[in-house]
Amino acid sequence: MTPDAKRRRLKDRLSQPGLIIAPGVFDMISALVADRMGFDLLYMSGYGTVASYLGLPDAGLATYSDMIGRVATFAQGTQTPLIADGDTGYGGLLNVDHTIRGYESAGVAGIQLEDQEFPKKCGHTPGRRVIPMNDMVRKLKVANDARSSADFLIVARTDARTSLGIDEALRRAEAYGAAGADILFVESPETVEEMTRIASAFDKPVVANMVEGGRTPALSREELNALGFRIAIYPGTGFLAMGYALEEAYGALLRDGSSAAVADRLYDFQAFSRLVGFERVWEFDKAHAD
Repeated sequence: MTPDAKRRRLKDRLSQPGLIIAPGVFDMISALVADRMGFDLLYMSGYGTVASYLGLPDAGLATYSDMIGRVATFAQGTQTPLIADGDTGYGGLLNVDHTIRGYESAGVAGIQLEDQEFPKKCGHTPGRRVIPMNDMVRKLKVANDARSSADFLIVARTDARTSLGIDEALRRAEAYGAAGADILFVESPETVEEMTRIASAFDKPVVANMVEGGRTPALSREELNALGFRIAIYPGTGFLAMGYALEEAYGALLRDGSSAAVADRLYDFQAFSRLVGFERVWEFDKAHAD
């Protein structure tokens, strides 16, 4: 499926009722697994991608150059529409322009931009500070002008709730929508009452960020849908599951000198080979055998 087709598919889905569940992907194994499962949307987790690719915290250490290759690989290796974390746009207004053009050319369906100061920090972690609202509005206007297709969606995230309160976060999200953002994302509400206010405050689609162990109440699909959220992202579910599974498997190796104790929890080797594309290699070898 072409990037344009994936973008139209996501816009069409957003025009229909019902909550969109988006699993977080962070490397190509997680992206390939999620891509085959029938989700309407994938979400490239900045936290998970930085950790997987660089082994570093999501604290403004990864650059545009670090991330754009990951973005392109994820988008071009999957058929499901993908929204990718673009942090703060990696700098000032010219950087935002460059980032939008790069992410759109890479093939994703949308980009998420946030209003944190640089260096940014992962949401749901302490110490986050935000730039003045008008500075973020200028970034979003640049982003809106930089995209070549209106089907390339801009997700505007505000981290103002934690440091400045829910009223300021709502005020910012309203301004970001007016500046051209297609989807609004108020990070880290701390009560169901706050989530209710967020979901009902805007005439544009709103994101709920479901982080296991985070600051926001973990609500069910039915509860989020009833509140009025349109997208629920689960950025950490995959890498938290992977970390747990690896500790279990490697722990068995260290303890027993064998993987026998976890053999029933391992992906089938032949199925995994097909997942990463070895079938084409086998067919190619047959076609070109001596």
